[in-house]
Amino acid sequence: MNSKQKNRTMIKSPGGYTMRIRQISLIVAALVVALLALASALTVLAGSTDSPAVPGSTSSYTLEDIYDRLNEGTAGSQSTFVEPASGPPTGTMHTLNDIMGKAPVADDSDGATTAQVLSSKTYWGLRTTEWATQTGTMTDNGAVTIVPTTTNQTIAVGYHNGSGYVEGDADLVASNIVSDVVIFGITGTAATATYPASVPKTGQTTSDYTRDDGDLQKGVAWPNPRFTDNSDGTVTDNLTGLIWLKDASCGSLAGTDTWGRGNWFTANSAANALADGTCGLSDGSSAGDWRLPNVRELQSLIHYGVYSPAVPDTAGTAKWSAGDPFTEIQYSSNEGPYWTSTADGYLTVTYAWVVYVYYGTAGREAQSTNTLWVWPVRDGQ
Repeated sequence: MNSKQKNRTMIKSPGGYTMRIRQISLIVAALVVALLALASALTVLAGSTDSPAVPGSTSSYTLEDIYDRLNEGTAGSQSTFVEPASGPPTGTMHTLNDIMGKAPVADDSDGATTAQVLSSKTYWGLRTTEWATQTGTMTDNGAVTIVPTTTNQTIAVGYHNGSGYVEGDADLVASNIVSDVVIFGITGTAATATYPASVPKTGQTTSDYTRDDGDLQKGVAWPNPRFTDNSDGTVTDNLTGLIWLKDASCGSLAGTDTWGRGNWFTANSAANALADGTCGLSDGSSAGDWRLPNVRELQSLIHYGVYSPAVPDTAGTAKWSAGDPFTEIQYSSNEGPYWTSTADGYLTVTYAWVVYVYYGTAGREAQSTNTLWVWPVRDGQ
């Protein structure tokens, strides 16, 4: 059978014709499924092919808005996005590099901490441990006023609002300061007094007659405090600079009785021998540092505004009481006065000057026959 005969036979055969149609249909169906699968895959990869909606009017900031916020703190406002027709020309706006250049950078070396910023004040923290908005914790001390003294003063940690001040004194001028003495940076120019031993005030403040001592109160003013307890068995008189034994009737003085009394010769010897370890002393003093005071030195302790005894308290503003600052001051009239090292100028071989601290009066007593109190003193250091 030739090819023509075969073709005619296939066309004429009903069963063969039906089989060929089915084959073609299957092939077409497979192609359609493949195209649909491909279209679905492309849709997944590319997303929706519909045109996106325009951003809302309150959802967009421009790069300039962001730059201005970082550069100047400008609030900025959101605006409607408009699709540009073409790219911006060079120099018409700040770039992302410009914006990053304005953004804060972490600084763990010099970045402020909350303790360095005033309490309740907010700031942008630059430290990695305190990044973003922070609130300060520094104490607000407000106005701080400093009054100069003879010692250093601690300045409180925290914020000072600038309304405080360091107190001034109009008398702090060179002419009021002894020549070459420097006080708070001011060098004195005042000449040394012609009369170096100025007479101090008596302490009397009650006036009985016009222009009497209580009225005028002449003399060098007493310091306050008048005395300083050195906590080593000694007391410093801040008026004279003399250092006194705190115990005004020490019974451990060599050669004296159990009350610390002796005749004039014993009193001088006992005072000269006084040293650290005796009479409550822990000042490091040695024999020969102490002595019996002269009559003017002992009288310098007298407060003529009080009596029984006529000795001031630590401040120098009232009468002495036990331990303020001295102990065991003997002042009853029947207990006798205190010896001084000053012999009587007329009868030097038999009498010496004494001070009765009950009233603060001075008198004379026989050197050998009287047993009186001993109150040692030494020069200031």
